[in-house]
Amino acid sequence: MPRHVTLVPLRWADMDAYGHVNNVVYLRYLQEARVDMLFVHAPKQGAEQLAEGVVVARHEISYQAQLRFRGEPVRVETWVRRVGNSSFELGYEILDVDDGDRTVYAVASTTLVPYDLDDARPRRVMAEERSVLESFFEPEGPVPGKGKATA
Repeated sequence: MPRHVTLVPLRWADMDAYGHVNNVVYLRYLQEARVDMLFVHAPKQGAEQLAEGVVVARHEISYQAQLRFRGEPVRVETWVRRVGNSSFELGYEILDVDDGDRTVYAVASTTLVPYDLDDARPRRVMAEERSVLESFFEPEGPVPGKGKATA
């Protein structure tokens, strides 16, 4: 299945004292990719409810290589690892692709729960949402903590 691709610009403020992108900033990159996938593109495919409320239940990130500041955006690939009845998990790679060579800076996952903002409580994954999420299904994608050790 295809992955959702978001190009995320790096900002000067993303750097830390060591001259590379700070570990906390990676969460913002994941959020930008997730918002693009679930709040912009999913509603166009019939899953408007995803844009109306999901909450993060868990994040996991494995850092693979240093990402240094530059003028070009970084690529964030997002896919669906699992869809349950009341939650789903996204997988991510933050990377560069150059002539087919992939430099992976981080592998991550996020567990999300659909949320009814009016009732202030979790809700079930709807059939339309499941259909859109499953169009990005890649259960065998990279998993944080199961690969290259951090530098």
